[in-house]
Amino acid sequence: MIRNKRDSPAADRPALRTRRDLLRDTLALSVLTLAPTGAGVVLAQDAAGLMPTPPGPAAGKSGTWLVLLGTRAGPGIDLARAQTGSAVVVDGRPYLIDCGYGVLRQLVASNVGYLQISTVFFTHLHDDHTGDLPALLSFQWTNGKTTPTDAYGPYGTSRLIAAASAVISDNAEIRTADEGRTVNAATQFHGHDVAATDTPVQIFKDDRISVSAIENTHYPQRSKERMQHRSLALRVDSRDRSIVFAGDTAYSANVAKLARGADVFVCEIADAAVLAQMEQRARAAAAAGNPNNIFRHVAETHSSPADVGRMAKEANVKLVVLNHQLTGPSAAKLGYPVTAFIEGVRRVYAGEVIVGQDLMVL
Repeated sequence: MIRNKRDSPAADRPALRTRRDLLRDTLALSVLTLAPTGAGVVLAQDAAGLMPTPPGPAAGKSGTWLVLLGTRAGPGIDLARAQTGSAVVVDGRPYLIDCGYGVLRQLVASNVGYLQISTVFFTHLHDDHTGDLPALLSFQWTNGKTTPTDAYGPYGTSRLIAAASAVISDNAEIRTADEGRTVNAATQFHGHDVAATDTPVQIFKDDRISVSAIENTHYPQRSKERMQHRSLALRVDSRDRSIVFAGDTAYSANVAKLARGADVFVCEIADAAVLAQMEQRARAAAAAGNPNNIFRHVAETHSSPADVGRMAKEANVKLVVLNHQLTGPSAAKLGYPVTAFIEGVRRVYAGEVIVGQDLMVL
C-alpha cells in the first residue's frame, strides 16, 4: 500500500528540477508511514519524485498544507538535511515555524518562497532554530519585499529581530545610498515576545489562522532559575486543519494538552540508544566537575520514541510526523533508523506515524 498525503493530480503539479531532485538522486530518500490498521511498515513513494509540489502563493491552491523544510536535529551541519524549519501554507499564504540553517534555501527549493513570508514563529531561540533568520530578513529587503515581517516567540524574540536588523544594516545603508532604495530596513522587521504559560494562550490571529502557545519541557527548572528564556509548543488552527509543533521537548503534559484532538502532531524524536549514551556521558561529565553539560541537556530535554507515543496517545492526535530527528547507530547502516523510531512510537500510540524528510509535503 502506498500513501501520498494530500496528493493532487499530476497535471496540477508544475515541473520542478531543484535541490529536491538532487536529494532524490544522491540519497534515495523515501517516506515511511505506518498505517493505524496494524498492517505493518509501508514503504511509500520517493519523497522527491511523487510528493505533491507545495502550493506557492500564486498557484491558487486551497486548503492547509504542511511543508517540512528542515528535519535535522541539533546545531550540526550536513549536506543531506537542513536544520529545523517548517511552513504552514493556508490557501496560498505561507507561515514559517522556526528558521534553522538551510531553511532559506529550502523555502526556495520547496516553491513556498521567502519573499512571501510575513509571519514567523519561533518555538525557542537555539541557533539550530534561528540560524537563517538574518539571511531571510536581509534577502527579503534586498530582493524587494516592501511589507513588514513579524516574528513571534518566547522571551528574547524582539531582541533577536533587533539584532538581525543590526546585522543587515550596513548592507541596507550601502544599497540605499548606491541604489536609491526607499524601504527603511530598520523599521520593516518586528519581533514580539510571548508569554510561556501552562495553559494554551492565543498569540496570533489573522483571517486564515490562529496560533496558540504553551510552555514545553525543553529547559529544566534548574536552568530556568538562571535565565528568562523559555521554550514553546505551538498550535496552528485553520478552517480545515489543526497542526501542532511540539518544539524541542522531553515528555510534556502541557504539549499533550495543547495537541488534544489535533489533525497533525509534529514532534521531535531522539533514538533511545543515543539518549542512554548521553545519560552515561552526562554522569561522567558531572563526576569531572561539570554537572550542567551538553550530554545532560540532550538526555533530559528531548523526546524518546516512547515519549512521542505517550504525548500522541494522550492528545488523541490523528497523525504523528517525526521531525528534528536525532538518529542512532543504525543510521549509518540503514540510511535511516526507521525501525527504532516507528516501532518505539507504536508501542504506545496506535495511530499513523510518518518519518519526516526535508521537502516533504503533507
